[in-house]
Amino acid sequence: MIANEIRRLWAAGKPVANGWLSTSSPFVAEIMAAQGYDALTVDLQHGFVGYEAATGMLQAMRASGVVPMVRVPWLDPAAIMKALDAGAYGIICPMINTAEEAARLVSYMRYPPEGVRSFGPTRANFSAGADYGLHANGEVVCFAMVETAEAMANLEAIVSTPGLDGVYIGPADLTLGLTGRKYPTGFDREEPEMVEAIRHICDSAHKAGIRAALHCGSPAYAAKAVGWGFDLVTISNDVRLLAGAAQASVSGFRTALGAGSATPAKAAGGY
Repeated sequence: MIANEIRRLWAAGKPVANGWLSTSSPFVAEIMAAQGYDALTVDLQHGFVGYEAATGMLQAMRASGVVPMVRVPWLDPAAIMKALDAGAYGIICPMINTAEEAARLVSYMRYPPEGVRSFGPTRANFSAGADYGLHANGEVVCFAMVETAEAMANLEAIVSTPGLDGVYIGPADLTLGLTGRKYPTGFDREEPEMVEAIRHICDSAHKAGIRAALHCGSPAYAAKAVGWGFDLVTISNDVRLLAGAAQASVSGFRTALGAGSATPAKAAGGY
């Protein structure tokens, strides 16, 4: 089986730079995979992506050598097992609130006797290697998302779950869960109470001997998170990168043209 580069980077004491895919496009996945990320995650929870499209996106990533991961929609054995069968080397599962849920997540990802995963790696046999069934348990990585007040209350039990590789913080939901609508929603939290909560999760994971990951909205914040000790950071996503690049391009054009906010077509009264 092809080794999981995420585990190699961690063993070398290096952080993992993760990209994020929310659009249903193998071509976008292929482009993103060529940009230097260590890992790339297809989002089946909030992204506009279905299973068949996700499989095509995983295929498009293969040539780059980037580690393919999937965020599944929920704690559902069918979704988790099918994502792994399609070739995902890591699973991020949202809304894990208790140690019991974390244990179920681990069990869905591992073949017996370590878990209850059903054998049928339809694509993984080809993409990862014919000996996939012998080595998958030790190669795939399992992240439980900590993003609610309930999860924070059960944090020590969650991070102590046998077989769990790491916790992944969704800062937008975590902020909602801990403070309601006190603050605007978003990723790169600067509020002292949220920074304290985020760093507490990271420290708790490390004390339990597992990894900590954080979803970030900017490269600068991702670098800061690595400085706090995070082992994997997600740096924005395809949608935000496209919007940002398009906005910068149009803004640069407007500035160079010296035409304010109106295009020549609009100034003429139409398109």
